[in-house]
Amino acid sequence: MTFASILSRLRTSFLDSAGTIVFGMEDGTVSIFGLILGVAATTSSNTTVLIAGATGAAAAAVSMMAGAYLDAETSRDEKQLNAARLKADLALAPASMTTLLPQRLEEAGLEASATAALLGAVTDNCDAQKGLLLALQADTEKPLDPREQALWMLLADFLSAGIPILPFVLLPIGQARVVSAIVTTLLLIGLGIGRAKIAKRGMIRTIAETVSVGIAAALAGVGIGVLIGHRFGS
Repeated sequence: MTFASILSRLRTSFLDSAGTIVFGMEDGTVSIFGLILGVAATTSSNTTVLIAGATGAAAAAVSMMAGAYLDAETSRDEKQLNAARLKADLALAPASMTTLLPQRLEEAGLEASATAALLGAVTDNCDAQKGLLLALQADTEKPLDPREQALWMLLADFLSAGIPILPFVLLPIGQARVVSAIVTTLLLIGLGIGRAKIAKRGMIRTIAETVSVGIAAALAGVGIGVLIGHRFGS
C-alpha cells in the first residue's frame, strides 16, 4: 500500500466520520470544560486541576469510543438484516410477493389511499412489484466501520478535551481560568460552524446552541464545585 493510497483512505474515513468527529469534539470540550472550571473554582493548585481534567478526559473518551463502536455496529447489523430481508422478498414467487406487498407498504408508513393506488398499479406485474420492493427497502448508504468510528471518536473526544486543560499546564491558575474560558469558547464556535455545515442548519442558531451548552456546563461545574467546597472545605 502506497503512501498516497493511505492518505486517500484516511481522507475517505475522515469524511465518512465527520459527524462522529464533531460530536466527539463537542462532548470532550463541553464535559471537561465544566469539570476543570468546577475544580479550578475551588483550588489554587494547577496539579489538582490537571489530574482531574486528564483522568476525566481519558475516562470520557474511552466511554464515548465504546458508545460509537456499539452504535455503528448496531447500524451495520440492521443494514445487513434489511438487505437479507429484501433479497428474500425478491426471491418470492409472484403470488407470495403480491400477498407480501401490502405489509411492506404499511411498514413504510404509507396511507391507505396511497397503498391502494400502488397495489393497483403493480398488480400482475412481477417486475413492477420487485421495483416497488426495491424502492421501499433498498438502503444505498454505505455502512460505517465500527472500528473506524470508535477510533475517530476516541481521538476527537480526547484531543478536544485537552484544549480547556492546556492553559493550566502553561499558566498560573488565575490566568489559566480566563484563557481556558476564551480558547474553549472559540473552539465551541468552530464546532458550531462545523455542525451547521454538516446538518445544513442555520449558522448563527447552531453556533449559539453549541456555545450555550458549553456555558451551561461551565456554570454547572463551577456551581457544584463552589457548593461542595463551601460545604466540606476547611
